[in-house]
Amino acid sequence: MKKKTGMVIVNYNDFLITKRLIENIKDYKVLEKIVIVDNNSTDDSFERLKELESTKITIIKNSSRHFSSGLNCGAKYLIKEIGPCNIILSNSDVIIKGEEDLRLLSSDIKNDIGVVGPVIDQHGEISRGWPMPTVGSEILFNLPLISRFFRKKLLNYNEEHFKGDTTEVDVVSGCFFLVSSKLLEEVDFFDENTFLYYEEQIFSSKRMKTKFKCIIDNRVTILHDHSVTVDKAESKLNKYRILKSSQRYFVKEYLGANNFEMALLYITNKISLGLMHIRCVFRR
Repeated sequence: MKKKTGMVIVNYNDFLITKRLIENIKDYKVLEKIVIVDNNSTDDSFERLKELESTKITIIKNSSRHFSSGLNCGAKYLIKEIGPCNIILSNSDVIIKGEEDLRLLSSDIKNDIGVVGPVIDQHGEISRGWPMPTVGSEILFNLPLISRFFRKKLLNYNEEHFKGDTTEVDVVSGCFFLVSSKLLEEVDFFDENTFLYYEEQIFSSKRMKTKFKCIIDNRVTILHDHSVTVDKAESKLNKYRILKSSQRYFVKEYLGANNFEMALLYITNKISLGLMHIRCVFRR
């Protein structure tokens, strides 16, 4: 029996962008149910979204702003409503070219494939997933000049890697991907201990301990019309602090860094934060 497919969209202060996506997909027959999770918006998004509710579209209010919390809230609701299923998890600021793209992604989920991502086009910058970072690479990423040299080399696959219809990868972009509900339940859903950053790496680390593989479907491209709502809500320096806090959590809890490695990470964190502070002061 073919599994049903549902979709979870996380909204934060982005009613018009979310409405655009709903209008895009509401008539797609491939989608059994669409769940919009409002992540504690500070504007009137939730009230306006409720006006779009229907038998197919459900709007849920989440008390947290954490993206992972929104995903968990929506995914658990979907599983309860329609049972074992394929779940598309999405930011609100994406553009889907057509229903057939979602059919292709859904058909990729098989017994040993638990995660499928499309090619992501963000204003011309292409992302096809990336390798799982190491403790050493995360330490290097804290040093700006060294990071510029090593980041692309360490966090990108060779172009030859993406030949064929599908390609196995370690990590897919969190702005839009499809996951099996069976995998979600096996890894106990998403870790909610980070904010804004490292959700993809953390979930992939959990997935890599199971039998399930993760692939990119090279035939499907989703446009990420990157919204800046959260960017405006957080100062650049504060966002950088959040990034480094999430990095330390990921490296300790999921990469298993020892005390010496954590000390190096902490020192390089402080160096990078200091440099960022200086840059922000001089740009005022």
